Amino acid sequence: MMQERVASSRIGWFTAAIGTTVTIAIVAAIVGFVWLPSLQTDAELHGIWDTICSAAGLIQNRAAHAPVVQADYPTTRVELAPQMLEGASAESIGRGATLALRCTMCHGARGLSEANSPNLAGEFPETIYKELMDFKTGARVSAVMAVMVPSLSDQDMRDLAAYYAYLPRPSDAAVGEPPPIVESGAPLRGIAPCGACHGEIGHKTGAAWLEGEPEPYLRAQLDDFASGARHNDIDGQMRNIVRRMTPQEIEAASRFYGGRS
Repeated sequence: MMQERVASSRIGWFTAAIGTTVTIAIVAAIVGFVWLPSLQTDAELHGIWDTICSAAGLIQNRAAHAPVVQADYPTTRVELAPQMLEGASAESIGRGATLALRCTMCHGARGLSEANSPNLAGEFPETIYKELMDFKTGARVSAVMAVMVPSLSDQDMRDLAAYYAYLPRPSDAAVGEPPPIVESGAPLRGIAPCGACHGEIGHKTGAAWLEGEPEPYLRAQLDDFASGARHNDIDGQMRNIVRRMTPQEIEAASRFYGGRS
């Protein structure tokens, strides 16, 4: 005797179950892809197909129509790339040495300051070039540098960067264990270790070499980033980090890097 199949259209409960499932799927699709997206008042949707595509993530109307917020102050215009100023010629370094004669009062005869100005000897060339460009365009403000940079051409700034990068760096002899904010950062507050950008191995293009910089200078720059007085960091990276640091951490980082000379 043949047994009747369980999954058969002649069985009422099976037909009802299939019909109910299909109905629920259709209603859920209408609610999720048509009705709910149409309730979003901040999205400009044109027609049912536009609504369905938006719900499926295929179009992004909000991003397309979102206003672009522009800073109300000059920002850096320098586009940095790794090794962008490497391989400078001896001629370029020589021209930079001549141009640097006017910089000695603040930055020292060999790029080592005795006036709490930044030490430039051994600094990454792209960092020096970027800062000079920022001073020239007003992205970084300094009463002294505002007088010095207007007459510099692009090649002049490249030559200065080549010369100072050529000079030997200050000694980076250890001065004790680095503070936690330097060595490990503060991950729970979104603070990366300083060496992730400013180290030899973890150097990020445009980030400065900090070892041996004068402690008062470092502290002043961190304070200016925290307050927003200095705002030539790309994408606000330094400002976002330093605003999360405590005054004690700023002091510790400045003391550590300033003591390595």
